[in-house]
Amino acid sequence: MGSDLEPQLPGGTRQASQAEQPKILVVDDEVRMRESVRDLLRAYGHSSVIAANGKIALEILRQQSIELILLDLNMPEISGLDFLEMLKADYPDIDVVIVSGEATFANATEALRQGVHDFLRKPYNPVELIGIIEKVLKKRNLERDFKQVHQQLEASEYRYRFIVDNSPDIIYMLDENGRFCFVNDRISQLLDYPKDELIGQHYSAVVHEEDIEKAKYAFAERRTGDRASRNVEFRLRCRDNAQGSRYFESRSVSIELNSMGIYSNSDDGDSKRYVGTYGVARDISERKRAEEIINFQLYHDLLTQLPNRALLRDRLGLAISQARRSGNQLALMYLDMDRFKVINDSLGHVAGDQLLQTVANRLRNSLRDSDTLARVGGDEFNLLVPEVTDKEDVARLVEKVLKNLKTPIFIDGVEVFVSFSIGIALYPDDGETMDTLIKHADIAMYHVKRRGKDGYEFFSSNMKTMVDQHLSLDSGLRRAIDEEQLHVYFQPQIDLRSGEISGMEALLRWKHPEAGYISPTEFIPVAEENGLINEIGLWVLDAGCAELKKWRQAGHNQLNLAVNVSSKQLAQADFEQQVFNTLEKHGIPGSALELEITENVLIQDMDQVINKLRQLHAAGICIAVDDFGIGYSSLGYLQSLPLSTLKIDRSFVSGIRATNNRNSIVTAIIAMAKELGLRIIAEGVETESQHQQLKQLGCPHAQGFLFSRPMPKEQTAQFLNGVELQQQHS
Repeated sequence: MGSDLEPQLPGGTRQASQAEQPKILVVDDEVRMRESVRDLLRAYGHSSVIAANGKIALEILRQQSIELILLDLNMPEISGLDFLEMLKADYPDIDVVIVSGEATFANATEALRQGVHDFLRKPYNPVELIGIIEKVLKKRNLERDFKQVHQQLEASEYRYRFIVDNSPDIIYMLDENGRFCFVNDRISQLLDYPKDELIGQHYSAVVHEEDIEKAKYAFAERRTGDRASRNVEFRLRCRDNAQGSRYFESRSVSIELNSMGIYSNSDDGDSKRYVGTYGVARDISERKRAEEIINFQLYHDLLTQLPNRALLRDRLGLAISQARRSGNQLALMYLDMDRFKVINDSLGHVAGDQLLQTVANRLRNSLRDSDTLARVGGDEFNLLVPEVTDKEDVARLVEKVLKNLKTPIFIDGVEVFVSFSIGIALYPDDGETMDTLIKHADIAMYHVKRRGKDGYEFFSSNMKTMVDQHLSLDSGLRRAIDEEQLHVYFQPQIDLRSGEISGMEALLRWKHPEAGYISPTEFIPVAEENGLINEIGLWVLDAGCAELKKWRQAGHNQLNLAVNVSSKQLAQADFEQQVFNTLEKHGIPGSALELEITENVLIQDMDQVINKLRQLHAAGICIAVDDFGIGYSSLGYLQSLPLSTLKIDRSFVSGIRATNNRNSIVTAIIAMAKELGLRIIAEGVETESQHQQLKQLGCPHAQGFLFSRPMPKEQTAQFLNGVELQQQHS
């Protein structure tokens, strides 16, 4: 009755006493890891000892009986793989389970080849570890029982044949001519050969034709002892069956062979005569398939099944070597999907994955068998095209790819259009190394992005110059903030009816100590790209409000300040609060501030933009649309947004003539703004003719060089006091 009350382990295994349990050795250089494993084993009733490194573990093995080792690969002094070699030589009967964070393909393969029972990667699931241990110990118990049964039945031929015929391995004997004289039933299960049919047949009848030479000396081994064949891998050929009754998935089976020669004493008793070979062939197909899967995952992208960056570099290196020998060209392309983030965020990541798979299939179907398409990032691909004739040859292929992508893709019932920006580098003209070609194709791709996306460009040397300039601007702009090289200039906005100054627009200027003044059209895009625009924009707002406070204290209470705002600034979660804090800091009412945004900002994220602008408008802040008429958004936003001002773009103003024949666009904008109750400012007024025509068209406000160029703050104060105004009219 006492045995019925003993605690049970998971799976129904009865917990035995510590003395009855096999000992487990935990080898790990991490203290917490090995102690936690020991505690886990103790909780499940297993006796264990721990070792901090391979040297201590070997000392324990000399003193104690160990059946199972839990081994970490990455250890000081003696690595896990070196320890395995020592263990295999001196303690071949001990089972090993790898429990390691070092799980590269090479290490995993080497460990499996050295007879490791299983491979578990850190961090592991404790239940999974206990399950593996139970499985190993159960296997050892079975092996121990098998040995006992084998010893008991050794004297009996019948019993011996029972064991052999039920072995999971193929067991065979060959005569001195290499013909089967015995083979067990396992060969029928693995290769579909009736064993009686093979008796008298040469062993080559079951060896794969490509492995005949490899099997020649192993299958019909003549050597014995340590010199005999061990763990030789090759393939056996399955039986051809015209009736089609075979159920095998493969036409061959991978096996691992151990064999030795058999000798009998000669008549004189002084020498031995070779009489044949005894061998055991183990099916290792599952292990081979596991190795193939690991190898595939190492060199392919699992989502699209395309080669990954590692395989691309391998093939690119080979293609460069071949091109160098043959004198041919090759093309490397960098493909980046346009607007993928918008699609991914809108439809979800699952839909984004489906889109990438569909796009990958379309790209693959556009290529030759010799081309390599690889996924190297989220929505980035590289295309290697070997043996190209000239640029026209490459251009035709790219146009074919782009054409195949024009057809819409349906994801969960939603119609999606995709386009790519493609940069192309040619070997050897654009580079003779892998890294150079990849870098130059990337530069060409970004050139397409800046130009408007959806197209392709071949790399040229001036692109690299532009990139170098871009990098120079990036680093220089960071220094400019710290070294106070940035300045705020102001350009007046004029009331055309009264001629008075109605407002000032704050404009950013960069005075570089070496290059002089750098145009905002050059450095503002860089600031938006590297994220500095948020810091710079807040600084411009603060500096502008500081000057506005001085002007209003000097009696210019009618003045408003206009400040440009980028999409990056609007995207900040606390943008509105930053504006409110700045106004409060300088004691400026919200009605004295006008924030200028472009039409393109409005189409970034309409819902978010509307919410932010409404909060700003509620505080009295005016919202102006800058460069109106050149954006891509619908005019419908004019009624949905809390706008107060439209600024007519200078491109329309420059087209104003002395007659009204060519002024229809400006006339329409003015009429539409008046109908909506919006304030109007014309930008870029440079001639008196434009000035007079705008007055006749009913445009109330304007700014431009005709009235004043942008001025630093000191000159602006003088201008407001009438000094500069008098000089212009004198």
